[in-house]
Amino acid sequence: MKITDAARRRTVAAALAGALVAAVVPGAALAAPPGAHRSDCAIGTLDPTPMRQAIAGLPTDDATSAQVRVTTVDGCWTGTSGVRALHGSAPVPPHARFRVGSVTKTFTAAVTLQLVAEGRLDLDGTVQRYLPGLLPADYPPVTVRQLLNHTNGIPSPKLPGGIEWQLTHRYDRWTPEQIVRLGLRNPREFEPGTDQHYTNMGYIVAGMLIEKVTGHSYAEEVRRRIARPLGLRDTYAPGDDPRIRGPHTHGYQAVIRDGRTELVDATVWSQTFTPAAGNLISSLSDLDTFMTALFAGRVVPEPWLTEMFTRPVLADHTTGTYSAGLTAMPVGGQTLWLKTGSRYGYLAGVAATRDGRFRVEYSITATDAKSEELSRTAQAVIGAALGMLPPAAPQPTVSPGS
Repeated sequence: MKITDAARRRTVAAALAGALVAAVVPGAALAAPPGAHRSDCAIGTLDPTPMRQAIAGLPTDDATSAQVRVTTVDGCWTGTSGVRALHGSAPVPPHARFRVGSVTKTFTAAVTLQLVAEGRLDLDGTVQRYLPGLLPADYPPVTVRQLLNHTNGIPSPKLPGGIEWQLTHRYDRWTPEQIVRLGLRNPREFEPGTDQHYTNMGYIVAGMLIEKVTGHSYAEEVRRRIARPLGLRDTYAPGDDPRIRGPHTHGYQAVIRDGRTELVDATVWSQTFTPAAGNLISSLSDLDTFMTALFAGRVVPEPWLTEMFTRPVLADHTTGTYSAGLTAMPVGGQTLWLKTGSRYGYLAGVAATRDGRFRVEYSITATDAKSEELSRTAQAVIGAALGMLPPAAPQPTVSPGS
């Protein structure tokens, strides 16, 4: 379901207004006050006005809360807006946890590349070698590298498309094997290595590889290899638990029933349909710590870290958009490396320049997070972030004959 036209948005706004009668003082914007930041985020001379304006005034029909952290060479700022939940007036709690959706893929790529660095996996090794019998006997070879950069062509499952079906089955438990076998009922999308299509399938299989070669669950490997060494207190894979443990914001999904729009609390929702592809829970500070360490080479060592910044050349000689766990976005003569994610009730994203001196992390509890039309609040946050991106460093000139 998508809320794309003005009439639907007015309906959502009316539903949200009704829910907020007792929750918010009219005209009050619960944005972070000037200079608000955490102890590990020193504002310095950074002017956060554009980002503060981008998230001000929540909740609205578009989103009920937002959290953003921005770091530049001038300093760092963390701000929040909106409410923790619609049934009260409490603001977003400090260090609030949220579903990061497909930002999970960056963690999975990092764990996989660690195993490559240890010689336990080979980027050119095949799924058929590591997980015999998972793919049909006549299936063309699919490499570990192709799993990570979305050039594998493994088909995705087709589920009933309605939000009501999703709500009815929100507590279903899936195994990775079930998901892959359901997907394989469909024709493969293309010959592996010839094209690129962003899906969850490569990462679901990568999670299976991680468990096969380590003998431990994906959740344990994320904890042991990333969360514990980096001191990430809020980052974990929930497994079968549909809840978010610890302080968190509630997410909502707008649902049209009998011509009226209702906001359904989507906070408690099984994430077993996206294992290793979109199931992690984290916080702004944890994501910033992870991205800082990752880009600095303290999570994945060179030369394997280079794989996270290498886009494949496809059969038509074009260069793909996606690398291993990241997305390349050319901006003003430089490349911003990012990853976004969406689960019902939650939009999240991380972005950084290759040198790590500019970083952004955000979480927005959008009322239609899975819509093809990006939340207005998310668009405002992304626009503000791009406006705060420093210009590319000038390239050194080489004089003739030097």
